[in-house]
Amino acid sequence: MILDQYRMNWNYPTSMRVGVGRISELAEACRQLGMRAPLLCTDPGLAALPMIDAALRQCRDAGLNAGLFSAIKGNPTGANVMDGVAAFKAGGHDGVIAFGGGSALDAGKAIALMVGQDRPLWDFEDVGDNASRVNVAGMAPVVAVPTTAGTGSEVGRASVITDDAAHIKRIIFHARMLPALVILDPELTVGLPAKLTAATGMDALSHSLEAFCSPLFHPMAEGIALEGMRLVQQYLPRAVSQGTDVEARLQMLVASSMGATAFQRGLGAMHALAHPLGALYDAHHGLLNAVLMPYVLVANRGAIEPQMEKMARYLALPGSGFEAVLDWVLALRSEVGIAHSLGEIGIDDARIEQVGRMAEVDPSAGTNPIAFSAAQYSALFEKALRGAL
Repeated sequence: MILDQYRMNWNYPTSMRVGVGRISELAEACRQLGMRAPLLCTDPGLAALPMIDAALRQCRDAGLNAGLFSAIKGNPTGANVMDGVAAFKAGGHDGVIAFGGGSALDAGKAIALMVGQDRPLWDFEDVGDNASRVNVAGMAPVVAVPTTAGTGSEVGRASVITDDAAHIKRIIFHARMLPALVILDPELTVGLPAKLTAATGMDALSHSLEAFCSPLFHPMAEGIALEGMRLVQQYLPRAVSQGTDVEARLQMLVASSMGATAFQRGLGAMHALAHPLGALYDAHHGLLNAVLMPYVLVANRGAIEPQMEKMARYLALPGSGFEAVLDWVLALRSEVGIAHSLGEIGIDDARIEQVGRMAEVDPSAGTNPIAFSAAQYSALFEKALRGAL
């Protein structure tokens, strides 16, 4: 069977079990990390599906006292995390299975961090040396099982959590938040609707694309980003149009993990804008990045021409340089059904100046190829809002 060649165990950037049917190894993976009572953290939609029941049953049949926590929003909040911590402690759990899309993975990782801390969550925001405050010995081990191919949170060392009181997304970071074991099983993503497949797949592209354009010196991440983008180019249209194409689903899971590995090099204005927009409008993160993508490319053009020339050659695009990349991005968005403007997805112009101010100080802005001011971010937001490329 052709998919047998994709059944692999990797050890980069963490221990990863890749291939069709690997979810059957979930209970053994938990045992490998010393878990006897894992808490499976997921979202309410997935919690109602047979795959979650099957995962819990597998763990319980193996003698594990597995519990379920599913009170996680699409943009997880600090309250979601602390409710998960309470469930973890009440159930006597000793590890976390973060199972689902980026929201469940981020929340699960943050819960595993916070179960052993005596400081509030926001004390571990990725600012200065806050990570040094973490009581590492109190952290719980994590098995990550993504069911979407987009965020790559399964190989990330951070969680993006919404601070409801401040209406801002904060990045919680510690190197040990990287899950100890990951299961990439494409069969878990087969049921994802086409629109979500498209939005999450474009999110994976945004990670590799922004990492590739980052001005930081990190050739390893640059190489990973290029190949991650090629996988999206080849397999995202297939995954969207033929949802049961397991090979395309697997390759998109890999592209997603690659994007999150590559963005150790940094992100940029797509994410600097998507974070405040997600916090203020509770909009889907991947869809925001997908819509913003061409507008940010145009705004950064003066600083990324050499990278775009290299990217166009690697992807074998017709034409050359920036115009070839922009044309490809626009065509890909159209092919997979992404809206052209933010206005089309329910974003309004009531907070243009506020979004600009928030984007300027977002951590992702620090590695954008051009240091935009708040006013420039507001202008960029307005262009994307109106569809004025």
